[in-house]
Amino acid sequence: MFWRDTWTIFRRQMILSLRNPAWVLIGLLQPIMYLTLFGPLLEQVASVPGFPPGDSWKIFVPGLLVQLGIFGGFFVGFAVIAEWRAGVVDRMLVSPAPRGALILGRVLRDVVSLTVQGAVLMAAATLFGLAVPLYVMGLGLLLVALLGGAFSAFSYAAGLALKSEDSFAPLINMFALPVLLLSGILLPMSLAPRWLQVLSDINPFKHVVDGLRAVFLGDILSMTAAFGFGLALALMVLGLWVGARVFSGQVK
Repeated sequence: MFWRDTWTIFRRQMILSLRNPAWVLIGLLQPIMYLTLFGPLLEQVASVPGFPPGDSWKIFVPGLLVQLGIFGGFFVGFAVIAEWRAGVVDRMLVSPAPRGALILGRVLRDVVSLTVQGAVLMAAATLFGLAVPLYVMGLGLLLVALLGGAFSAFSYAAGLALKSEDSFAPLINMFALPVLLLSGILLPMSLAPRWLQVLSDINPFKHVVDGLRAVFLGDILSMTAAFGFGLALALMVLGLWVGARVFSGQVK
């Protein structure tokens, strides 16, 4: 029953996504634009003292993958607000479908979409000069899937709890800036002053970025890599639990 209902929700969400190809195209082009417009700048920054040793693309691309997983997942809450307003969510909640299936089916759709975007990003990055084994790319996609699943679940929970785009949008903006600046997604925090590095160490997403960069640099079995992937997995489990709780709380 659970997996059958999860598949039903997933299939419905995928059909809705494919009926709007403009969003699919935008999602595929966005990571390529980051590579094209920001990547060449980072190559020049790589010679600055404090920049991590190694290929600059192995520093930049992992950050983009983490950004894709976090922010690609965090904006999907707008869709569930629209579904709630149209009465779709209420009709699903009066069905016998498990609440976990209602959230997991949606999350799986987002994971598939973000994983495809991540694959396109890394394929394009190889044209710019990224050279890593296929299993490293696979680990990168795994991390995108974990983060995308976690943040899409959190996003659905927040959207359904707030039920207002006017409240949901400021929440995203409040979250986005410190994550983007203090996690070293675009620029390594080793370039920052000491006080900013201390703030960054408190940010869990900085350790996720560091973990994936360690994988791309060849330190797959390091504690840095294990800690980063462990955090991503923990976020995934927590996000699904929170999402299921919020969906259950909507029953009148």
